[in-house]
Amino acid sequence: ILFDENTLALLQQQFPFLVNPLNSQTIIFDDTSRQRVKKGFEILNQILSIDKNPTDTEIVLAYLNALLVELNTAYFKNKERTNVLNNNLSKFIEFKIVVETHLTEQPSINAIAEKLALSTNSLYRIVKEYSGISPKDFLTNRLMIEAKRKINYSNLSIKELAYELGFNDPDYFSRLFKKCTGKNVSTVLENRQDLSRE
Repeated sequence: ILFDENTLALLQQQFPFLVNPLNSQTIIFDDTSRQRVKKGFEILNQILSIDKNPTDTEIVLAYLNALLVELNTAYFKNKERTNVLNNNLSKFIEFKIVVETHLTEQPSINAIAEKLALSTNSLYRIVKEYSGISPKDFLTNRLMIEAKRKINYSNLSIKELAYELGFNDPDYFSRLFKKCTGKNVSTVLENRQDLSRE
């Protein structure tokens, strides 16, 4: 079962284990948790591969959310670190954590590099190596995912949404959203309101 970041944007909460801050290659479950996780995957697999009913989106998201809560809890419960991190990978993980922690502050790439004790060139090289995109694009993509999440789970106006995401100029936010997603934020908001009326 594979879910992309756009699917994760539909969930109401964030799951820090997804950035693997402890660089743990395994998650250890007790017997009860293991059974719940196994059953959750079986049900998700059934819904996605057998039923294929488009109205099952809320059900899929509910099971996905429950699974991610189980995984996140187990991940941080067993904090044993495995191998010493490759320094570049360690810095990339630190970068992701800084982005998640300070997302709506929209820190500059220079500020992030300084926080990680790296030059901007080194940060660029590391982020490009592990994500395939520049630090600026990584931050922008993450902001757009957060924007989609907020659109799905709040009744914010474009202006309120822009300010919540750390944009001083709602028009700039709207242009950036359009550039990154190919959709007008106003249209996405209208569609959300239309769905809520049905």
